Amino acid sequence: MEYDLIFYLLIFIIAALYSSVGHGGASGYLAIMAIFAVSPENMRASALILNLFVSAISFFSFYRGGFFRFRILWPFVLLSIPMSFLGARLEMDPSVYRIILGVFLLLAVFRMLLAAKGSSVLRPLNIPLALLLGALLGFFSGLIGIGGGIILSPVLLLLRYATIRETAAVSAIFILLNSAAGVAGLITTGGLNPVGGIYLMVVSGIAGSFAGAWAGSMKISPVKLTYLLAGVLIFASFKLFYL
Repeated sequence: MEYDLIFYLLIFIIAALYSSVGHGGASGYLAIMAIFAVSPENMRASALILNLFVSAISFFSFYRGGFFRFRILWPFVLLSIPMSFLGARLEMDPSVYRIILGVFLLLAVFRMLLAAKGSSVLRPLNIPLALLLGALLGFFSGLIGIGGGIILSPVLLLLRYATIRETAAVSAIFILLNSAAGVAGLITTGGLNPVGGIYLMVVSGIAGSFAGAWAGSMKISPVKLTYLLAGVLIFASFKLFYL
């Protein structure tokens, strides 16, 4: 099934907004697909596939800018990859899926509205805590079809483990790796069933991610547009709760 022009335009906008802050955009894609009544069986695979392309482009942009810190990434990603693979292999009741997805979309709103300025004093990384958080993020990433960046970013900022742009770089590669593990998990169970218009969605996502990466590299703030995005996520989350 293919959708109208508005659907693909929204995918473009979501990709541009998210990639400008180092995200793949899965929560946004899921919100749009929820609004357009895409079945849960197709939503997870579609969001993860889009994540692969958008987060890769976003990561390249921030990596080229010199903001990537491997020392921050590895404790979070070490356990998140196998846990994302495991989460993607599990099947869920559609009603439970909608509730959990709605909660995560509200978390995405929190991420979008998070204050842009953080403390200039960074803390040393707590390795055991990072390993635990990474495992939890990875599991829910695969289970729901997101990359986990919407939760990792506020964690890094609130715990003062990284600066804003370091957070964006680490989140982008974290999302890419977890999305790849999630896709692999779906393939092993025969559950990789994206929507019929996935190719046009990917094209829209790639175009949007290049636009967003350019905006991020030029230091053009997407703050005003994030309020519109937050509104979409809130609407979609409540729609999921009350379907």
